[in-house]
Amino acid sequence: MSTADNCPSADSCSTQPEANASIGRMKRPEELNRNIDVSSLVDSDGGLIDRAIYSEPAIYAQEQRRIFASSWLFLAHTSQFKKPGDFFTTFMGEDPIIVTMDKTKKIRAYLNSCRHRGVRLCRADAGATKMFTCSYHGWSFDLAGALKSVPNEKAYPEDFDRNKWSLIEVPNVQEYKGLLFGNWDHEAEPLEEALGDMRYYMDAMLDRDPEGTEVMGGVMKWELDGNWKLAAEQFATDWYHVNMSHASALMVLSPTGKGPKPDIAATPGRQFVSENGHGAGFPTHPKSRFDARPVHEYYDYEMLRERLGDAAVEGPMTTGHATVFPNFSYLPVNGSIRVWHPKGPNKIEVWAWVLVDKSMPDDVKDAQRLYNLRTFGPSGIFEADDGENWSEIQAISGGFVTNRVPLNFQMGIGSEREDGVYPGTTSELYSDAAGRAFYKHWAQIMNTPAWHERNK
Repeated sequence: MSTADNCPSADSCSTQPEANASIGRMKRPEELNRNIDVSSLVDSDGGLIDRAIYSEPAIYAQEQRRIFASSWLFLAHTSQFKKPGDFFTTFMGEDPIIVTMDKTKKIRAYLNSCRHRGVRLCRADAGATKMFTCSYHGWSFDLAGALKSVPNEKAYPEDFDRNKWSLIEVPNVQEYKGLLFGNWDHEAEPLEEALGDMRYYMDAMLDRDPEGTEVMGGVMKWELDGNWKLAAEQFATDWYHVNMSHASALMVLSPTGKGPKPDIAATPGRQFVSENGHGAGFPTHPKSRFDARPVHEYYDYEMLRERLGDAAVEGPMTTGHATVFPNFSYLPVNGSIRVWHPKGPNKIEVWAWVLVDKSMPDDVKDAQRLYNLRTFGPSGIFEADDGENWSEIQAISGGFVTNRVPLNFQMGIGSEREDGVYPGTTSELYSDAAGRAFYKHWAQIMNTPAWHERNK
């Protein structure tokens, strides 16, 4: 199985250069692409955020043009593709995407829109096929995105060229240890460079097993009221809410039914802060381990220490949380990976998978799956708390005065440092440092012309 390498040019990344070159060929009125300077809405040094960034439709539209059109976005896991023709449909921002394996076993991604009248070409969530055929007029495309069949083609002009009407291909698809990401910018920095030190924290989940990871079962999907950034930011930075928001869930899971012991509830820990907007928080208490007993008993911690290092096993492999900017998050203990798909400024569609180590026995995998469902599935005892908080924030954001009151992200200001134990910059576990970095990076991208603007 292979994925596209870093692409120096659009032509080298796609077998349909003429099709991809046609993006934006028709000139639109500038009013449709008017951008807002968001620098006054994010004070990362002072720790203040203007809540208009969650509710203003014009800002949301600009995010589609600049954040989601130019960032590395999670597409799928490699274990979802076993043979040529396997496919999975997803989104990059609000753009529908087909991810598939072609005949050479290369993973490719295409805009899921027929080149004829724009109908969604593939309506299935996942499956296997030899051709993608539009249900509207019957245009058919092969696994390499080429237009192969046009009903009543003789009615088109003599200069009609199928090569100019192939599927629009995502020019940059790269893999990091089983996770597939796509980027519309063919000149984007390579995925691993964009991840930077975040790779160390991801490896504590992705690299425990020499055989790698796989997703178990299908994709769980549900909708929440709220802005996508609320969810992504919380998973990057917010351990602070755990003892309050999840108090009842912690009681249910504790052996005594009274909640965790004070030393565990007030656990020490660290928070990774990335200038690229990524973030990860993790406790370092020795009992912050796998809560599913069969999973905990399965692991050989001495072997893991040799493989990942003492610090990784004591830190980011515990009950932590993390976000890869902009909208991919994961929970290493629960085996949950998820995407916060934006569906307008006020709605999120959550897509979540259960991730397990390939070498795990079936009973251990099943224990991880059941624990995931109990805690962070669509009806999980923790998941419900988070969704309620985000929807409450969004529900009142339309108020005139409410919308003008800044939000406080000042916890831990000045605590960021290189601690000599964990790679990159870290802060205290109870800190807003990664949140401030998330919004600082968000503002920088929002104020920077994207690839489709630079090429005008």
